[in-house]
Amino acid sequence: MGGQDSTYLRDILRTYKIYKFLGEKALAQVPDEHLHTEIDPNSNSVAVIVKHVAGNLRSRFGDFLTTDGEKPDRNRDAEFEMSRRVSREEMLRWWDEGWGTALVAIDALQVDDLDRLVHIRKEPFAVVEALNRSITHTVYHVGQIVYLARHFAGSSWKTLTIPKGRSKEVTKGNYKGIAR
Repeated sequence: MGGQDSTYLRDILRTYKIYKFLGEKALAQVPDEHLHTEIDPNSNSVAVIVKHVAGNLRSRFGDFLTTDGEKPDRNRDAEFEMSRRVSREEMLRWWDEGWGTALVAIDALQVDDLDRLVHIRKEPFAVVEALNRSITHTVYHVGQIVYLARHFAGSSWKTLTIPKGRSKEVTKGNYKGIAR
């Protein structure tokens, strides 16, 4: 089982890095004037989604193996509020801090850690379960960022993966983009 476990650890770290990269490529295409735009009163802006993802990753992966993943100083509800318009630089600083915390913690994991228990809101999870839970949550929000970025970029959008109509090139090995 050790080989499969080490494969899982490599794959989960790679998956986090891929979605961090895709999120960053999407964020780079959002015009500054739309970082705080909500497409309707019940939606979140790109900046709010980044704030939430960063807060979640910092909370879940700070002292990952030893403390509850819902840190006492985290205010999840405040992650969905933006009392002021933040700059792109501040927003990206949140992003980098959240992802940095997660990637360092995941990279430090050993095969023996996968069966350990961690807690999220006092509920126990095997490390592998917590990682799967986190990546699905994170990817959900990266997808929201990509969708909004594509909308706000309009005709200047540069695809992040396989462009429409180019799938056969990927099959033949002639396309050098990210193919997931």
